[in-house]
Amino acid sequence: MQFDTKIALIIRNDLEAWQKLNVAAFLASGIAAAFPDCIGAPYEDGSSTPYHALIGQPILIYAAPDPAALARALDRALSRSVKPALYTEDMFKTTHDEANRAAVKAVARTDLNLVGLALRAERKVVDKIVDGLKFHA
Repeated sequence: MQFDTKIALIIRNDLEAWQKLNVAAFLASGIAAAFPDCIGAPYEDGSSTPYHALIGQPILIYAAPDPAALARALDRALSRSVKPALYTEDMFKTTHDEANRAAVKAVARTDLNLVGLALRAERKVVDKIVDGLKFHA
C-alpha cells in the first residue's frame, strides 16, 4: 500500500542502544499524539485477546551521523512548514514530561543538542528533509 504521507524518525547514530530505543519510542509517541488519524484499529489475536492499536503506516528510521545532520534536517523541516517532534540530549537527564519541556525551553533553537527528530508530511516533502541520510542500521 502506498501512503500519501511518510513518517520518518532521524536518530543520532552515536547514541547508546538504549538511548536510541528510548528516543525512537518518545518520537513515535509524538507523531501519534499530533496525528491521531494515523492510528489504525485495535488488534485481536485468534484467541480473541485484544491489543492496543498501532500507527497504521510504516515508520522509516534514519541515522544522523552527527549533530549537524540533525540541525540541517530541522532547518529543512521548518522551512517547509513541517512541525517535528524532537528529543535533545538534555532530556536524558530528566525524569518527566514537564522537566523535558523545561530543558528544551531553556535553549535557543540553534543551540539545541538534538539527538532525534520525528516528522510526518507528504512523501516528497519528507524525502527532501531526509535527503542525504541513510537508514539506521
